[in-house]
Amino acid sequence: MSGTLYLVATPIGNLGDFSPRAAGTLEAVDFIAAEDTRVSLKLLNHLGLKKPLVSYHQHNRASAGPAILERLLAGESCALVTDAGTPAISDPGEDLVKLCASAGVPVASIPGCCALVSALAVSGLAAGRFTFEGFLSVNKKSRREHLQSLLTERRTMIFYEAPHKLRATLEDLHAAFGDRPVALCRELTKLHEEVRRTTLAQAEAYYREVEPRGEFVLVVAGGPEPASPELSLEEAVELVLERREAGLRMKEAVGQVAEAAGLSRNRLYEAALEAERERE
Repeated sequence: MSGTLYLVATPIGNLGDFSPRAAGTLEAVDFIAAEDTRVSLKLLNHLGLKKPLVSYHQHNRASAGPAILERLLAGESCALVTDAGTPAISDPGEDLVKLCASAGVPVASIPGCCALVSALAVSGLAAGRFTFEGFLSVNKKSRREHLQSLLTERRTMIFYEAPHKLRATLEDLHAAFGDRPVALCRELTKLHEEVRRTTLAQAEAYYREVEPRGEFVLVVAGGPEPASPELSLEEAVELVLERREAGLRMKEAVGQVAEAAGLSRNRLYEAALEAERERE
């Protein structure tokens, strides 16, 4: 009979967030698969536990995954942990779970900390429906294509970002979405935890002057509700101008309204441009 793979969520900063059930699971398993064994060893020392550690991360998953699966099939139990947060969420643990599922090995989740949920909860933005987009690509073209695909997304969007990439990401978010509300959650649960509720334009300007520090979770407001399909040209122009005032570029605003209202983009663009000139 095979063993069980336990997905054990670890603290994202404050060690006091580690649950008694999670500690008991680490004590009970045969071995622990860790993203960084040095980081996990500190957690084990804090708990007063000694367990065999094996490395499982982005760069060795192709070989480490089958090796862990072999031990599970032989009857051993394993706890999978990351440096911080829930395994398999924006994490190579996803591949290990798939391996186990395909081999019929039981997988159990030991819930706990998750940065995206913590950030959403304190963001002050709509939390009923959201989409998690993880880390954006370091490739500028791929990153912008990703954001373009989200232009009509109505749900709150959540991104992870490293400090050295924050400025470029804020610039791209602002260019794609206009000046939407955003919550920048930094160093959650740690000593220097900060939640900055602002707009994309203000965040871009702020971090142009201030050096970003710590890991960030960005919670970005979803787009406006689509226009009614029963709109006159004049009503559609008003909606375009409202989106322009919210920070969207003319082409983006026209595209959103024209698609929802079933109007010609060229005709709406010309009418909106003329109306905007008259208001200047």
